[in-house]
Amino acid sequence: MSDTRFTIIGIVLIFAGFVILGIFGSQFTAVTIESETFGECFEYFEDSEPVLIDCNQAMQAKTAFFALVVCLIGAGIFALI
Repeated sequence: MSDTRFTIIGIVLIFAGFVILGIFGSQFTAVTIESETFGECFEYFEDSEPVLIDCNQAMQAKTAFFALVVCLIGAGIFALI
């Protein structure tokens, strides 16, 4: 592949990582605040009452999400280099 294709692939991967983080990352900020401040985590719904969830599972989901975003951005950086 030519250098231009790697540059385009790198830019697209980095952009996708930041877009995914911006769109879906906000739902994980409440988990961090709730677990550190109150020790209890809740899942919120628009049409029903909040449901108590396990903070450890919520933090694992947060870690997996951010690992995915870091892999996307890292792959983009690798393609640029």
